[in-house]
Formats: sequence, C-alpha cells, structure tokens
Amino acid sequence: MIKGSFQRSCFFIVIQSTPQTAKVGYFSCMIPSWFNWKLVLVCIAILLVSGTIIYSQYLAGKIAREERKNVEAWVEAQRTILNSSDSASINLASKISTENSEIPIIETNERDSITGNYLNLDTARVNADKQYLHTKLLEFKAYNNRPITVVLKDSPFTANRYYYGESKLLKEIRLYPIIQLIIVALFIMIAITALQTSYRSAQNQLWASMAKETAHQLGTPVSSLQGWLEILKEEKNNERIVPEIAKDVDRLLLVTDRFGKIGSEPQFVLKKPAEQIEHMVDYMKKRTGGHVAFALDNSQIEEIQVQLSPTLFDWVLENLIKNALDAIEGNGTISIHSGIQEGYLLIDVTDTGKGIAKIHVKDVFRPGFTTKKRGWGLGLSLSKRIIEQYHKGKLFVKWSEPGKGSTFRIILPLQKPIPASGQNNS
Repeated sequence: MIKGSFQRSCFFIVIQSTPQTAKVGYFSCMIPSWFNWKLVLVCIAILLVSGTIIYSQYLAGKIAREERKNVEAWVEAQRTILNSSDSASINLASKISTENSEIPIIETNERDSITGNYLNLDTARVNADKQYLHTKLLEFKAYNNRPITVVLKDSPFTANRYYYGESKLLKEIRLYPIIQLIIVALFIMIAITALQTSYRSAQNQLWASMAKETAHQLGTPVSSLQGWLEILKEEKNNERIVPEIAKDVDRLLLVTDRFGKIGSEPQFVLKKPAEQIEHMVDYMKKRTGGHVAFALDNSQIEEIQVQLSPTLFDWVLENLIKNALDAIEGNGTISIHSGIQEGYLLIDVTDTGKGIAKIHVKDVFRPGFTTKKRGWGLGLSLSKRIIEQYHKGKLFVKWSEPGKGSTFRIILPLQKPIPASGQNNS
C-alpha cells in the first residue's frame, strides 16, 4: 500500500490493489472539502442579506412614520399662516414650512382634483407635461392612501387634501438591500470562482504528478525488459516469441511516453488526422472480436493537415474507441466519421451500445466517474484535457440515448494551437 499527500489533508490518496480504493481515497476527500466551503459562503450570504433586509425595513418604517409627522406639521403650519394673526405663530409656521425640502407634496380639493399647489417636485417637468402631476398623484396614493385633510368649511363641505410621496432618503434606504445583495452576489461569485480555480489547479497538479511518477516508475522495468529482449534475440529458437514480446515492450514504451507528456508542454507537428485515425482503428481491430464492426469515413479530410501531438491524439482516439467497445459489450458497430465545418475539423465516434443516461451525461468527463466494475474513470477526463487544454479544441457528448448508442465529438481548430503559459505546472 502506498500513501501520499498533496498540500493539505483533503488531498490524501490511498492506492491499494484495486483502482476503486484509490478513487474513493482521493475523491471522497476532495469533493466534501469543496462543498463545505460552498455551503459556508452561501450561509454567510443568506445571513448578511436577511439581516440587512430586516434592518432596512425597520429603518424605512421608522423614517416613513417620521415623514408623516413632518407632513402633518407642514400642513398645520400652512393653516396657521392662513388663519393666524399672531406674528410669532406666523414666524414659527413659516420656519416649519421652509424646512421641508425633501418630501414631495400635492394639494387636492375634497373631490381629489389637483388645485395646482405642490411642493418639492420638478417645476420644469410640471410645466412641460400636463399629466405629470396626475401621474405623481397616483404614485403618492399607491404609496399612502391616507391623505392629511384640512377642513375649510363644513357646509358646504370644503377641504384640502395633501398627498405625499417618499423622500430621497427613504428611497435610498429601500434600495440599499438590493445594492448590498448585488455586492454580496458578486463577492460570492468571485469567491466561488477563486475556489474552483484553486481546486482545479490542485487537481491538475496532482494528475500531472501522478502521471509523471507513473512514467518514472515504468521507465526502469521497461528498460530492463528491453535489455532482456536483446538477449533473447541473440539466442536461437526464439524467432517466434521475440517479435511479439517486442510489440508489448513498444506498447509499454508508448504508455510511458504518454504519461510523461501529461503536465508538460507537448510538441506539435503537422500531421494528417486521417492517417492517425486509420492507424488507431487498424490497431484496435486486431484486438477486438469478430462481432464488432468498424465503419470509417475520412473521405473529407484525407489531405487535411493539422498541428497535433501524435502520441496524445492517438491516446484520445484509443480512449474513445475503448469506451465504445465497452458500451457495445463485444457486439455492435463503431462508426468514425470526419469532416470540415467553418474552419474546424470534426471527428465523431459513434457506437450502437447501451448509451448514457441523461443524468450521467454531464458526469462522464468528471475524474473518477465510471459505470464499469473495474476502471479508474480517468480515460475520458484525460482525453478532454488533452483536446481542450493542449489542442485548444472541444470534446463532448454530441448525442446519446439509452439502448441506442452514443456519439462523442472532437472539434479541432485547423490553425496551430498555442499552448497556455504555465501549462507544465497544470
């Protein structure tokens, strides 16, 4: 049993006799850590917003009550100015009247017809738009349908009614929770993005480290096998077994090379994808049963050349074909169709297998996800990384229907991909 850690305890890995053990050891530790942070951030956001809304509503209600008292005082001051003959009372009433510079007020008669008197409204708009006062009156009624009434005469009944709206301060208090909600939402988005970036970076660094260590560990025994192979070549009666052993050693060298390239900046060369596809299909045909049919159509791309990392591109094709073979369970058809569309190379790998359930489509590229009894669940994840991060293309499930099959699509730009800076550390 090999144990290892990476940066912190949540990246603990256990590798035992089965890959499922390692998968549980790593992913059961990584994912809960991420979801705990996410849950904490959401809870903090809910508490902040809820507390702000409650307190803002309290302040808004308090200010609204104070503003009604101020309007009542202003109305009483107006009545005092009209009816009083005492200079001291008039002076006090005038001071109260001039102090109201925030609360908008409209005066109507007993029939709610606008008298033409108003306060703290835009005079220019009143003069330019005849309906402006009526619109504001409806707005004030919707805000508070309890006007302040001053009875001028009992018989016949004559009165002035004063409708008022929200002051600028009250509007700002009501808007404050919305503004804070936007700020908190932005904070949560930035924090989640930062956590996701950190999580992916740590995950990518771990995959790269594991791949390089695997390549390193394979290197020594493969070199030893090459030496033993040369010894076998010198002995007689080994002509039948040496070529087959050589093929297996070459295969091990290819696997070692593939793992060694993960996490490093690959070397791109101008290659014909059609030749790479044909080579991989021929290789896989020899290792499948007679009940598996292959249909290959590269007619549209036979002369097309694309910048590829041949070793890694072959790995992607092999993973997709192996995935199709698992899906058809030894009996069915695997079709590979290639074409050109709007400056991109399209490669579709289709099988007539069991298909993928809709709930699993979004998970097939997630590291560790597999529906097989045996397997690491890394093939499609690594394939997506090779196509999207190294070749600057796309790899996705184009179509899948349970019981009918699936289609995986590769999209590659025809121009040379530019490796991202710092790729060797991801």
